[in-house]
Amino acid sequence: MLRQFLLAVVIVGEAAGVALGQSPAPAGSDAVSAWRQASDAPSRTASPPTVRGDDAGISDRYNPSAAHDGSGVFSLPNEGGQVWREYDISPYTARVTTTKRPEQAIIDWVLRETGYEAWHSEPLGVLSANSRTLRVYHTPEMQRVVADLVNRFVNSEAATYTFSLRLITLDSPSWRVPSQRLLRPVPVQTPGVNAWLLAKEDAALLLGELRRRGDYREHSSPYLVVNNGQATLVSTMRGRPYIRDVIPRADVPNGFDASPGQVDEGFHLDFSPLLSVDRRMIDATIKFEIDQVEKMVPVLVDVPTPTMPRQRTKLDSPQMTHYRFHERFRWPTDQVLLLGMGMVALPIPVDGQPLVPGFPLPLGNSPARADLLLLVECKGQMTVVDNASPTRSPLRQAKNYRGRY
Repeated sequence: MLRQFLLAVVIVGEAAGVALGQSPAPAGSDAVSAWRQASDAPSRTASPPTVRGDDAGISDRYNPSAAHDGSGVFSLPNEGGQVWREYDISPYTARVTTTKRPEQAIIDWVLRETGYEAWHSEPLGVLSANSRTLRVYHTPEMQRVVADLVNRFVNSEAATYTFSLRLITLDSPSWRVPSQRLLRPVPVQTPGVNAWLLAKEDAALLLGELRRRGDYREHSSPYLVVNNGQATLVSTMRGRPYIRDVIPRADVPNGFDASPGQVDEGFHLDFSPLLSVDRRMIDATIKFEIDQVEKMVPVLVDVPTPTMPRQRTKLDSPQMTHYRFHERFRWPTDQVLLLGMGMVALPIPVDGQPLVPGFPLPLGNSPARADLLLLVECKGQMTVVDNASPTRSPLRQAKNYRGRY
C-alpha cells in the first residue's frame, strides 16, 4: 500500500510539472530517484555563456569590453589617441626590382626606429604593408616617426645613391701606429670593437698605407655597391666535410658505414643603409658573423666484427669558434666609417693559398686570426643606365660572393 501511495504521488507531481511546462520525469523507480535529486539540489541562477579558450579573440559577442561605435560594429581601441594613416609607398617599391617584397625594407626600418615592443604592447598598434600602401594605426607621435622614414624611402633623388664596402684583414693591429692621427673615434657598444670616422681624403691615404703592407688582404669587391634602403648580404661560406658517426651494417665487408657530415665556415656581412631626406646623414645597420672550424678533434671508436674483433675507426668532432657583431651607426655622407673588429677568427687560408694535403687548417698550434677592418663609404649618386645614352655606366648591384674573394 505504501509503495502504491508513493507512486501515485510521483504521477501527480509529474502531471503538475507537465502542466507548468516542465519536462516529464522518468518513470518507475528512476522517477523516484530523479525526484529526490531534484529536491536535494540547490537553487541555481542563470549564468551568462562564456567563450571557450579556442574561441577567445574570434568573437566579441560575450566580451563586454569590446569597443563599438553604437551601431554594433567593432572599432579599434584608441585610449592612447591612436589614429589611422595610410602611406603611399609605390614610388619606392616600383623602383626596386631586386627583391619580390621591397616593402619589407620599410617595415624593418620602422621596427628598428621605433622598437619592436612599441607594436606589441600598450597602446594598441597596427603595422602592415603591401606593394603600394603602408598602413599604420598608432599615436600621432609614432605617426610622425613613420612619416619621416617613408619620406626617406620614397625620395627619388636618393634612389641611386650607392655605397662601397671593403672588408680587409691584417695579421697585426700595428697599422694603427702610423694612422692614429687620421682616426676620430665614435661610440660603439660591442666589447672589443672600435669605430672611427675619417674624411674621404684621409680614408684614401689610409687605404694606400695599408696596401703597402705585406699582410694586407681584401675579401670583397671594391666596386660592391648597395642601393639605398635595401639590405645586402656578402657571404663566403663554404662546407667542410667530416665523418660524424658510424652505422653498423652486416652486409658490408668492414661491418659499418661511415655517416658523413658537413659544417659551414666563412663569414656573412649584412649591410642595410638608409639616407636622410636631405641626404646629409646615413643610418645603417651592420651585422657581421664568422664561423671558423679551428680543428677536427679525432675520436676512435670500436666497430668489432666476427672477423676483426679489434677493429676501430676514426670519427671527427668539429672544434669551432663563432664571432657575432650587430650594431647600428649614424654618420655624415661626406665621411667614411671604419670598423675595427679586433683579432677575430679568419675562416679562409692566408692569401688564399692551398693547404697542405691531408691538413684542413694551416700548420701551427693555434687557429688563424687576423685584425679585421670594414670600411663603409657612400659613393654618391650613381648614373642610371640609359639605352639612349651609351656613355652612361649601369648601376652595379651587390653580389653574393660564395667561396670567392
